[in-house]
Amino acid sequence: MAVAEALPVQAPRPAWSRNLPIVLPAAVAALMVAACFLGPWVLPLAPPTGGNVLESYLPSFTPGHLLGTDPNGNDILSRVLHGGQSSLTVAVSVNVLGLLAGGSLGALSGHLGGIGDTIIMRLLDVLIAFPSLVLILAVAQSLGPSQTNTILALAFFSVPAFARISRAATLRLREQPFMAAAELCGTPGWRILLRHVAPNIIPQLTTFAMLGMGLIIVIEGALSFLGLGIQPPAPSWGNMIAQGQQSLSATPMLVVWPCLALFVTVLAFNLLGESLRSRWSGE
Repeated sequence: MAVAEALPVQAPRPAWSRNLPIVLPAAVAALMVAACFLGPWVLPLAPPTGGNVLESYLPSFTPGHLLGTDPNGNDILSRVLHGGQSSLTVAVSVNVLGLLAGGSLGALSGHLGGIGDTIIMRLLDVLIAFPSLVLILAVAQSLGPSQTNTILALAFFSVPAFARISRAATLRLREQPFMAAAELCGTPGWRILLRHVAPNIIPQLTTFAMLGMGLIIVIEGALSFLGLGIQPPAPSWGNMIAQGQQSLSATPMLVVWPCLALFVTVLAFNLLGESLRSRWSGE
Protein backbone atom coordinates (compact mmCIF):
# COMPACT_ATOMS: atom_id res chain seq x y z
CA MET A 1 0.00 0.00 0.00
CA ALA A 2 1.51 3.25 -1.12
CA VAL A 3 2.17 5.83 1.50
CA ALA A 4 0.91 9.26 0.56
CA GLU A 5 3.65 11.80 0.35
CA ALA A 6 3.42 14.55 2.86
CA LEU A 7 2.61 17.87 1.30
CA PRO A 8 5.25 20.54 1.91
CA VAL A 9 4.22 23.02 4.54
CA GLN A 10 4.37 26.54 3.22
CA ALA A 11 6.08 28.88 5.64
CA PRO A 12 3.99 31.90 6.62
CA ARG A 13 4.98 35.16 5.02
CA PRO A 14 6.87 37.49 7.34
CA ALA A 15 4.90 40.41 8.76
CA TRP A 16 6.94 43.02 6.87
CA SER A 17 6.14 41.28 3.57
CA ARG A 18 2.41 41.18 4.27
CA ASN A 19 2.36 44.85 5.22
CA LEU A 20 4.64 46.06 2.42
CA PRO A 21 1.78 46.96 0.01
CA ILE A 22 0.46 49.34 2.67
CA VAL A 23 3.70 50.53 4.26
CA LEU A 24 5.49 51.45 1.03
CA PRO A 25 2.86 53.78 -0.50
CA ALA A 26 2.08 55.15 2.97
CA ALA A 27 5.77 56.01 3.40
CA VAL A 28 5.90 57.72 0.00
CA ALA A 29 2.71 59.68 0.72
CA ALA A 30 4.02 60.68 4.15
CA LEU A 31 7.33 61.73 2.59
CA MET A 32 5.54 63.95 0.06
CA VAL A 33 3.38 65.50 2.78
CA ALA A 34 6.41 66.12 5.01
CA ALA A 35 8.40 67.58 2.11
CA CYS A 36 5.60 69.98 1.15
CA PHE A 37 4.73 71.18 4.65
CA LEU A 38 8.10 70.94 6.43
CA GLY A 39 10.51 71.37 3.53
CA PRO A 40 10.03 75.14 3.11
CA TRP A 41 10.76 75.61 6.82
CA VAL A 42 13.74 73.27 6.99
CA LEU A 43 15.46 73.85 3.65
CA PRO A 44 17.13 77.18 2.80
CA LEU A 45 14.68 77.98 -0.01
CA ALA A 46 13.72 81.29 -1.54
CA PRO A 47 10.08 82.42 -1.24
CA PRO A 48 7.77 80.98 -3.91
CA THR A 49 6.90 84.45 -5.20
CA GLY A 50 8.71 87.76 -5.65
CA GLY A 51 11.72 86.36 -7.48
CA ASN A 52 14.34 88.32 -9.39
CA VAL A 53 13.58 88.45 -13.12
CA LEU A 54 17.32 88.72 -13.76
CA GLU A 55 17.55 85.10 -12.55
CA SER A 56 14.73 83.78 -14.74
CA TYR A 57 14.95 80.47 -16.62
CA LEU A 58 17.93 79.19 -14.65
CA PRO A 59 18.45 75.47 -15.42
CA SER A 60 18.05 72.68 -12.92
CA PHE A 61 20.86 72.04 -10.43
CA THR A 62 21.95 75.67 -10.49
CA PRO A 63 23.66 76.51 -7.16
CA GLY A 64 21.02 77.93 -4.86
CA HIS A 65 18.20 76.77 -7.15
CA LEU A 66 18.16 72.98 -7.21
CA LEU A 67 15.32 72.72 -9.75
CA GLY A 68 16.04 76.03 -11.49
CA THR A 69 13.80 79.09 -11.76
CA ASP A 70 10.67 80.05 -13.68
CA PRO A 71 10.12 83.02 -16.07
CA ASN A 72 9.67 85.36 -13.08
CA GLY A 73 12.85 84.21 -11.37
CA ASN A 74 11.00 82.25 -8.67
CA ASP A 75 12.64 79.14 -7.28
CA ILE A 76 10.88 76.10 -8.80
CA LEU A 77 11.57 73.78 -5.84
CA SER A 78 10.02 76.30 -3.48
CA ARG A 79 6.98 76.65 -5.76
CA VAL A 80 6.60 72.86 -6.12
CA LEU A 81 6.60 72.39 -2.34
CA HIS A 82 4.24 75.30 -1.68
CA GLY A 83 2.06 74.12 -4.57
CA GLY A 84 1.91 70.73 -2.90
CA GLN A 85 0.67 72.41 0.26
CA SER A 86 -2.21 73.91 -1.72
CA SER A 87 -3.12 70.67 -3.50
CA LEU A 88 -2.90 68.52 -0.36
CA THR A 89 -4.86 71.05 1.70
CA VAL A 90 -7.65 70.99 -0.86
CA ALA A 91 -7.65 67.17 -1.04
CA VAL A 92 -7.67 66.67 2.73
CA SER A 93 -10.32 69.35 3.30
CA VAL A 94 -12.61 67.95 0.60
CA ASN A 95 -12.33 64.40 1.92
CA VAL A 96 -12.88 65.44 5.54
CA LEU A 97 -15.98 67.47 4.64
CA GLY A 98 -17.28 64.75 2.34
CA LEU A 99 -16.64 62.03 4.92
CA LEU A 100 -18.34 63.94 7.74
CA ALA A 101 -21.38 65.04 5.72
CA GLY A 102 -21.75 62.01 3.48
CA GLY A 103 -20.83 59.51 6.18
CA SER A 104 -23.39 61.00 8.56
CA LEU A 105 -26.15 61.06 5.94
CA GLY A 106 -25.42 57.51 4.83
CA ALA A 107 -25.32 56.14 8.37
CA LEU A 108 -28.54 57.94 9.23
CA SER A 109 -30.21 56.67 6.07
CA GLY A 110 -29.16 53.07 6.66
CA HIS A 111 -30.17 53.18 10.32
CA LEU A 112 -33.58 54.75 9.71
CA GLY A 113 -34.63 52.56 6.80
CA GLY A 114 -38.10 52.89 5.32
CA ILE A 115 -39.30 56.26 4.09
CA GLY A 116 -36.43 58.15 5.69
CA ASP A 117 -33.88 56.03 3.83
CA THR A 118 -35.79 56.48 0.57
CA ILE A 119 -36.00 60.27 0.84
CA ILE A 120 -32.31 60.74 1.69
CA MET A 121 -31.02 58.41 -1.01
CA ARG A 122 -33.34 59.77 -3.72
CA LEU A 123 -32.11 63.28 -3.04
CA LEU A 124 -28.53 62.07 -3.35
CA ASP A 125 -29.42 60.18 -6.53
CA VAL A 126 -30.63 63.45 -8.05
CA LEU A 127 -27.22 64.98 -7.31
CA ILE A 128 -25.39 61.98 -8.76
CA ALA A 129 -27.47 62.17 -11.95
CA PHE A 130 -25.88 65.47 -12.92
CA PRO A 131 -22.44 65.41 -14.62
CA SER A 132 -20.33 66.30 -11.61
CA LEU A 133 -17.25 67.57 -13.46
CA VAL A 134 -19.32 69.98 -15.54
CA LEU A 135 -21.13 71.22 -12.44
CA ILE A 136 -17.84 71.61 -10.57
CA LEU A 137 -16.55 73.79 -13.40
CA ALA A 138 -19.77 75.81 -13.38
CA VAL A 139 -19.73 76.27 -9.60
CA ALA A 140 -16.05 77.24 -9.60
CA GLN A 141 -16.71 79.74 -12.37
CA SER A 142 -19.77 81.26 -10.67
CA LEU A 143 -18.26 81.48 -7.18
CA GLY A 144 -14.95 82.76 -8.47
CA PRO A 145 -11.54 81.07 -8.53
CA SER A 146 -10.07 80.58 -5.06
CA GLN A 147 -8.90 77.78 -2.81
CA THR A 148 -11.94 78.06 -0.53
CA ASN A 149 -14.44 77.94 -3.39
CA THR A 150 -12.59 74.98 -4.92
CA ILE A 151 -12.86 73.08 -1.62
CA LEU A 152 -16.57 73.85 -1.25
CA ALA A 153 -17.40 72.86 -4.83
CA LEU A 154 -15.49 69.57 -4.68
CA ALA A 155 -16.75 68.69 -1.18
CA PHE A 156 -20.38 69.22 -2.21
CA PHE A 157 -20.13 66.71 -5.02
CA SER A 158 -18.18 64.18 -2.94
CA VAL A 159 -21.00 63.78 -0.41
CA PRO A 160 -23.12 61.23 -2.39
CA ALA A 161 -20.21 58.82 -2.84
CA PHE A 162 -19.36 58.84 0.87
CA ALA A 163 -23.05 58.50 1.71
CA ARG A 164 -23.42 55.37 -0.42
CA ILE A 165 -20.37 53.73 1.19
CA SER A 166 -21.63 54.64 4.66
CA ARG A 167 -25.19 53.43 4.00
CA ALA A 168 -24.02 50.07 2.62
CA ALA A 169 -21.76 49.50 5.62
CA THR A 170 -24.55 50.49 8.03
CA LEU A 171 -27.03 48.10 6.40
CA ARG A 172 -24.55 45.25 6.87
CA LEU A 173 -24.12 46.21 10.52
CA ARG A 174 -27.88 46.10 11.14
CA GLU A 175 -27.75 42.34 10.67
CA GLN A 176 -25.21 41.87 13.46
CA PRO A 177 -26.40 40.50 16.84
CA PHE A 178 -24.90 43.37 18.86
CA MET A 179 -27.02 45.87 16.89
CA ALA A 180 -30.19 43.91 17.62
CA ALA A 181 -29.20 43.66 21.28
CA ALA A 182 -28.64 47.43 21.48
CA GLU A 183 -32.08 48.11 19.98
CA LEU A 184 -33.78 45.60 22.30
CA CYS A 185 -32.17 47.29 25.29
CA GLY A 186 -33.83 50.55 24.25
CA THR A 187 -30.58 52.35 23.34
CA PRO A 188 -31.39 55.70 21.67
CA GLY A 189 -30.76 55.87 17.93
CA TRP A 190 -28.15 58.62 18.20
CA ARG A 191 -26.21 56.55 20.74
CA ILE A 192 -26.29 53.49 18.47
CA LEU A 193 -24.96 55.59 15.59
CA LEU A 194 -22.13 57.05 17.67
CA ARG A 195 -21.08 53.98 19.68
CA HIS A 196 -21.79 51.08 17.35
CA VAL A 197 -22.15 52.32 13.77
CA ALA A 198 -19.51 55.05 13.47
CA PRO A 199 -16.51 53.04 14.78
CA ASN A 200 -17.34 50.15 12.44
CA ILE A 201 -17.78 52.17 9.23
CA ILE A 202 -14.76 54.46 9.69
CA PRO A 203 -12.33 51.92 8.10
CA GLN A 204 -14.39 51.72 4.89
CA LEU A 205 -14.80 55.50 4.72
CA THR A 206 -11.10 56.07 5.39
CA THR A 207 -10.16 53.63 2.64
CA PHE A 208 -12.47 55.43 0.21
CA ALA A 209 -10.99 58.76 1.30
CA MET A 210 -7.48 57.52 0.51
CA LEU A 211 -8.63 56.56 -2.98
CA GLY A 212 -10.35 59.94 -3.28
CA MET A 213 -7.20 61.87 -2.34
CA GLY A 214 -5.58 61.16 -5.69
CA LEU A 215 -8.72 62.01 -7.63
CA ILE A 216 -9.23 65.31 -5.80
CA ILE A 217 -5.59 66.30 -6.37
CA VAL A 218 -6.01 65.65 -10.09
CA ILE A 219 -9.30 67.60 -10.29
CA GLU A 220 -7.84 70.51 -8.31
CA GLY A 221 -4.86 70.52 -10.65
CA ALA A 222 -7.19 70.57 -13.65
CA LEU A 223 -9.20 73.49 -12.22
CA SER A 224 -6.02 75.46 -11.50
CA PHE A 225 -4.71 74.60 -14.96
CA LEU A 226 -7.90 76.07 -16.46
CA GLY A 227 -7.66 79.17 -14.28
CA LEU A 228 -10.65 78.21 -12.08
CA GLY A 229 -8.73 77.07 -9.02
CA ILE A 230 -5.83 78.59 -7.09
CA GLN A 231 -4.71 81.75 -8.84
CA PRO A 232 -1.15 82.89 -9.59
CA PRO A 233 1.11 84.11 -8.19
CA ALA A 234 0.12 81.62 -5.46
CA PRO A 235 1.59 78.30 -6.62
CA SER A 236 -0.27 75.05 -7.24
CA TRP A 237 0.79 72.14 -9.37
CA GLY A 238 -1.98 72.89 -11.86
CA ASN A 239 -1.15 76.53 -12.51
CA MET A 240 2.57 75.73 -12.58
CA ILE A 241 1.91 73.27 -15.41
CA ALA A 242 -0.22 75.87 -17.19
CA GLN A 243 2.53 78.44 -16.84
CA GLY A 244 5.23 76.04 -18.00
CA GLN A 245 3.40 74.93 -21.14
CA GLN A 246 3.87 78.42 -22.60
CA SER A 247 7.58 77.67 -23.00
CA LEU A 248 7.42 73.89 -23.10
CA SER A 249 9.75 73.42 -26.08
CA ALA A 250 12.46 75.66 -24.66
CA THR A 251 12.23 74.81 -20.93
CA PRO A 252 10.38 71.50 -20.51
CA MET A 253 11.51 71.12 -16.89
CA LEU A 254 9.06 73.85 -15.87
CA VAL A 255 6.34 71.28 -16.59
CA VAL A 256 8.24 68.12 -15.69
CA TRP A 257 8.83 68.95 -12.01
CA PRO A 258 5.23 69.75 -10.99
CA CYS A 259 3.97 66.86 -13.15
CA LEU A 260 6.38 64.49 -11.42
CA ALA A 261 5.33 65.69 -7.96
CA LEU A 262 1.66 65.30 -8.87
CA PHE A 263 2.22 61.85 -10.38
CA VAL A 264 4.15 60.47 -7.39
CA THR A 265 1.64 61.84 -4.87
CA VAL A 266 -1.44 60.59 -6.71
CA LEU A 267 0.11 57.17 -7.33
CA ALA A 268 1.06 56.80 -3.65
CA PHE A 269 -2.44 57.62 -2.41
CA ASN A 270 -4.07 55.38 -5.04
CA LEU A 271 -1.87 52.41 -4.12
CA LEU A 272 -2.42 53.04 -0.42
CA GLY A 273 -6.19 53.20 -0.85
CA GLU A 274 -6.25 50.05 -2.98
CA SER A 275 -4.08 48.16 -0.48
CA LEU A 276 -6.31 49.22 2.40
CA ARG A 277 -9.39 48.17 0.43
CA SER A 278 -7.88 44.73 -0.22
CA ARG A 279 -6.91 44.36 3.44
CA TRP A 280 -10.34 45.26 4.80
CA SER A 281 -12.17 43.14 2.22
CA GLY A 282 -9.94 40.13 2.98
CA GLU A 283 -8.58 39.75 -0.55
